[in-house]
Amino acid sequence: MTIAEIQQSILQMKKEQDVCILAHAYQGQEILEVADYVGDSYGLSVQAAKSSCRGVIMCGVRFMAETCKVLCPDKTVWLANPSAGCPMAEQLDPECLQMLKQKYPDYTVVAYINTTSELKTECDVCVTSSSAVQICSRIENDKILFIPDPNLGRYVADQLPDKTFAFYHGGCPRHVAVTLQDVEKARSLHPDALLLVHPECRPEVVAQADYVGSTTGIMSFAEKSSAREFIIGTENSIVEHLQFACPDKQFYPLAVSLTCMNMKVTTLMDIYNCLSGRGGEEIQLSDAVLQGAGRCIRRMVELGG
Repeated sequence: MTIAEIQQSILQMKKEQDVCILAHAYQGQEILEVADYVGDSYGLSVQAAKSSCRGVIMCGVRFMAETCKVLCPDKTVWLANPSAGCPMAEQLDPECLQMLKQKYPDYTVVAYINTTSELKTECDVCVTSSSAVQICSRIENDKILFIPDPNLGRYVADQLPDKTFAFYHGGCPRHVAVTLQDVEKARSLHPDALLLVHPECRPEVVAQADYVGSTTGIMSFAEKSSAREFIIGTENSIVEHLQFACPDKQFYPLAVSLTCMNMKVTTLMDIYNCLSGRGGEEIQLSDAVLQGAGRCIRRMVELGG
């Protein structure tokens, strides 16, 4: 079968089975073309909750499928490729977090959405990269324990100097691998390009950026900007997507290391096999996790809108 033939089969099967397909922006273009919704992890889950479809296939990583299940407990949710995990989400478990909470007993625990649903049950509120500053600013407590990504946490802390932050030493292995030398090399090769960076990158890299924001924020900035060239400091598939969206502009990867193999493990055939009943994994969460993680996520919606 060709890519086009597989795509046509997927489009037909999802219609017949009343299933919507969610694709994170880090997926390949061939997957985005069969998706009903494309975006970041939280945005996809919100779209799933709004959908009238009985089933949802998540083309992303496990914590995203779990978030989708928390927001859509009555829907059947599948993770297209069961091996698609997130190293950052797996860096901290509930037992370790309980120890941290004992060390910082009077701190509000803020979890990046890139965490497991089980871990969210131990947290007060979760945030996305685009909502973190706003939500942390609205928390009444002036002491915040931010987990698991210290780079995003420090970026937020810099915007809120009146609050005290404590961090866990985790982070995204892909974004943290980018160095100041990568920035210098990219700028020397493309001196007229704007540098757009995700706040999961190291502070010294973020400090060099012309724009700092979430994946969707980076894409929106590049699409709306009058500039013609951009260095993209987030997962490298965004370079490809922006090339399709803005063929009159030039996009360059900040570093080869910004390629997430956990995202790339999902293929078009994974979706095909999931719809055919030969692949994927149905996400099952206990009532306790659904309730605990749901409380954490609802608090995010309340504070962040």
